Amino acid sequence: MLTLSNRVQIPEQELEFITMRASGPGGQHVNKTDSAVQLRFDYKNSPSLPAIYKIGLGRMRDNRVLESGWIMIRSENHRSQLLNKDQAKAALVALLEEAGKPIRVRRPTKPSKAAKRKRLDNKTHRGRIKSGRGKVKL
Repeated sequence: MLTLSNRVQIPEQELEFITMRASGPGGQHVNKTDSAVQLRFDYKNSPSLPAIYKIGLGRMRDNRVLESGWIMIRSENHRSQLLNKDQAKAALVALLEEAGKPIRVRRPTKPSKAAKRKRLDNKTHRGRIKSGRGKVKL
């Protein structure tokens, strides 16, 4: 059971684990054991995930969140399959927590009068410098 909050919990039955051989160096052991783990989660069709999380995941620009409604997380940092599963679950929880955060609304601000005045003074100063670079009249 993955726990996001007091009200939101995802049962293990909704998570799909696929094991595979890890890439990279490792000698003879890595060539015969499936220690890498890929976690798949169908968030669009999940009955235990609230709509707020689904909308947030749909807005996210993350390579792990696919347009088809699946989340794919691959973990192969550890030699142990169990540790890789735990790491994939932790990554899923972190991704869902990020998706559940509310969007902050940007409040437009105006520049102050002093900032406007300073900007215009800088522009006139640069203009004077550049006008002095013209051809010299004899």
